[in-house]
Amino acid sequence: VRLVESGGGSVPAGGSVTLSCVVSGYISSTSSDYCLAWFRQPPGKLRRAVAAMGDNGSIRYTVSLKGRISISRDNANHTLYLAIQNLIPEDTAVYYCAAGSRRADDCDLVQSSYRYWGQGTQVTVSS
Repeated sequence: VRLVESGGGSVPAGGSVTLSCVVSGYISSTSSDYCLAWFRQPPGKLRRAVAAMGDNGSIRYTVSLKGRISISRDNANHTLYLAIQNLIPEDTAVYYCAAGSRRADDCDLVQSSYRYWGQGTQVTVSS
């Protein structure tokens, strides 16, 4: 499985950004029950969850970011997206795409649930 993120860069506060993650390979043994998620790691801090989306369309957002973020996917192009609006300097981080098998109706936001990770894309928000 290969995950390749893109779309990061320097963005002014108040702006927006859309990150992309192209997924290739065979995520789940059942071929259909999988979760895709976004995590982020601010400089000097731990990596934390942002949002997750299942093959069944279920979506889960980190509560603190809900309202400013939107996760979506394009199945035809095997691409996962994350849109972030009203960016603030605290959104500065390396954003990672992750994939793993889905074990319930909803996808969780626990890092250990995701076996495959991308290399990350840097988003820097300037004030």
